[in-house]
Amino acid sequence: MAAGAAARKTAPVLEAPLQQEQLSHTKLSAEDAWNLQQERMYKMHRGHDSMHVEMILIFLCVLVIAQIVLVQWRQRHGRSYNLVTLLQMWVVPLYFTIKLYWWRFLSMWGMFSVITSYILFRATRKPLSGKTPRLVYKWFLLIYKLSYAFGVVGYLVIMFTMCGFNLFFKIKARDSMDFGIVSLFYGLYYGVMGRDFAEICSDYMASTIGFYSVSGLPTRSLSDNICAVCGQKIIVELDEEGLIENTYQLSCNHVFHEFCIRGWCIVGKKQTCPYCKEKVDLKRMISNPWERTHFLYGQILDWLRYLVAWQPVVIGIVQGINYSLGLE
Repeated sequence: MAAGAAARKTAPVLEAPLQQEQLSHTKLSAEDAWNLQQERMYKMHRGHDSMHVEMILIFLCVLVIAQIVLVQWRQRHGRSYNLVTLLQMWVVPLYFTIKLYWWRFLSMWGMFSVITSYILFRATRKPLSGKTPRLVYKWFLLIYKLSYAFGVVGYLVIMFTMCGFNLFFKIKARDSMDFGIVSLFYGLYYGVMGRDFAEICSDYMASTIGFYSVSGLPTRSLSDNICAVCGQKIIVELDEEGLIENTYQLSCNHVFHEFCIRGWCIVGKKQTCPYCKEKVDLKRMISNPWERTHFLYGQILDWLRYLVAWQPVVIGIVQGINYSLGLE
């Protein structure tokens, strides 16, 4: 009887620290919980310096080899490289959004995919409607401008947060930083996707019209009053001011609708004449200094494609090598 009573007295004493520890964890704020998790991670990896150095060397070697392979692939088989990259950029974020329950991004991704699929369907039809090229370039130009706006807003919000300006508006640094990062990601991601799809649509439409061929000579001869991008007649003369758009002449003396040739070069990522393939002087075309930022933004999007599409693949290969070697 005495032993049973003693056991009953000591049992609450043993259970009390456990209950108190669980209660303390439930009362932790998000920041304290994050710090506790980092402390546990530090204790877990303490004393594994040589293993970490080996893992870093493996990552750097795989990164260099992957970069060489991707560059050679792009130079030798650019078309297949672009298609595979576009497919990865379309699918990889979908996996992470479903896994992390990012329903807002998933809804925007679905809406973008539906409209872009319809645009792609219209651009690949034969015979090609005369209104399709303008529809295609209007949609992708809209995506390009929206992505540019989101990217700039996200970047400015991040800079303002780092400088502490969020305190003037009584906004938490974490909330403003999250908004900036999300806006920047939306702008860069949809900017890359829009430019890649615009390039595919440009190739199909121009090849269907017949004034452009990816490899070889055009199948039709170009008249002086026909735009080689959309195949429609040019009404406004070079020295006239149009109500909607003007007529633009390249250094090779071929004339185009200004909207068509800008969409072809800036959005569709083409730097040659659609008919004779002479190199286009983009500095001459983009005379407004404010518009040159759009061209620079396009170059940033082309560079970002590697990070979004191929960086997860590189990390997956590194993780596989580490797992096979027993590195954790």
